[in-house]
Amino acid sequence: MNSVTDRPTAISLNRPARVRLELKNLLGLALPIMIAQLATTAMGFVDAVMAGRVGPRDLAAVALGNSIWVPVFLLMTGTLLATTPKVAQRFGAGTHSEIGPIVRQALWLALVVGLMATGMLFSAEPILHIMKVDPELIGPCMQYLHGIASGLPAVAFYHVLRCFSDGLGRTRPAMVLGLCGLALNIPLNYIFIYGHFGVPAMGGVGCGWATAIVMWVMALGMAGWERWAPAYQSSQLFSRFDWPQWSVIKRLLGIGLPIGIAVFAESSIFAVIALLIGSLGATVVAGHQIALNFSSLVFMIPYSLGMAVTVRVGQALGREEPREARFAAGVGMGTALAYACLSASLMLLLREPIAAIYTADPTVIQVAAMLIVYSALFQFSDAIQVTAAGALRGYQDTRVTMILTLFAYWGIGLPVGYALGLTDWFGAPSGPSGLWQGLIVGLSCAALMLSIRLTRSARKRIRISRSAG
Repeated sequence: MNSVTDRPTAISLNRPARVRLELKNLLGLALPIMIAQLATTAMGFVDAVMAGRVGPRDLAAVALGNSIWVPVFLLMTGTLLATTPKVAQRFGAGTHSEIGPIVRQALWLALVVGLMATGMLFSAEPILHIMKVDPELIGPCMQYLHGIASGLPAVAFYHVLRCFSDGLGRTRPAMVLGLCGLALNIPLNYIFIYGHFGVPAMGGVGCGWATAIVMWVMALGMAGWERWAPAYQSSQLFSRFDWPQWSVIKRLLGIGLPIGIAVFAESSIFAVIALLIGSLGATVVAGHQIALNFSSLVFMIPYSLGMAVTVRVGQALGREEPREARFAAGVGMGTALAYACLSASLMLLLREPIAAIYTADPTVIQVAAMLIVYSALFQFSDAIQVTAAGALRGYQDTRVTMILTLFAYWGIGLPVGYALGLTDWFGAPSGPSGLWQGLIVGLSCAALMLSIRLTRSARKRIRISRSAG
């Protein structure tokens, strides 16, 4: 999709027609992203279900491993998200020849952060001891992390190439490769979990090695697609080799690192909660993992909308149309809220059947169903904050976003959850329920602050444009 072509039509339409056109363009970008994200998240769903069928211990080990590697993964990929607005603005401006050099530098950045993330996972065991995780879970959890770590460099390269494609408005490749990755993950899980074709049975640990193989296949697939598809040739990504240019990489980090830290701040709250719950036993950990895994699956829809809003805003700013950028952000926020109404209603109505998909253990189902209620309650604030953050990435306004996110999650949400769940400051400790209540408070604060910041950034960009004109 090339959003440049809808410019004259959008300007001449009345407001309802503009909303319909923007919604069409937004969903045209977002739907393939949604499918790609859902496919990627569904791999975690498949891991949880297949590990859960082996036993609660295997599911708990995978759950704890996810609480470690997912925040690291999001910090890494969030840092690389700077590629999307950089590409989108140059695409919107029509300066295609400037795109390839930037993406090549982003690939060097991917190499560095991918290796750093791998090292972090290999050295994660002390965290499990500090958080007093059940000793029986530490060994299999670390083996699972070793498998995942071997695929993180591939994920870093894949993510830069995907951001390049998304910035051009080409979101279908990620969808196709995501579905292929999901299809490959299921038989690989079967082989590594239960032991087939000469591979020893690893139980839940095998999910990590299966995921790593999928990561490398997807990275190679995206590189091949962009190397040969005609739509990417004008950017000249593969036309030459560039050594690292630290001035360019520094600018990418200036935008991307705050994004990574902000994403990490949100995801790490879930990770810390999982680790705090780890001391309460395998049943509670398994119930938390089910609720968190399904919540992550549902979250992929507004997250995908936020990614599409980044592209729409970035391309509009590249065309020097700040009012269209603000309009795109507003339509994205409205769409995310409409989805939140649907997802919250379904989660409240179907909480027990959802939990039963993962396990047949009635105690685990009861814990998971209770936590899914809290997940339903934060659907609205979660949808607002993630879409606002996506729009702010399009404006390349990431540093203040990072500060606001850190304050909301770590300064408000986690302390409130800790106080309610694990202390007697406000009455008897409520365990996982109190911790999830803290999530609701933190996400609500983030939604409010990011919405205010987005409004100010959009107005500032319009004032600058008016002054320049």
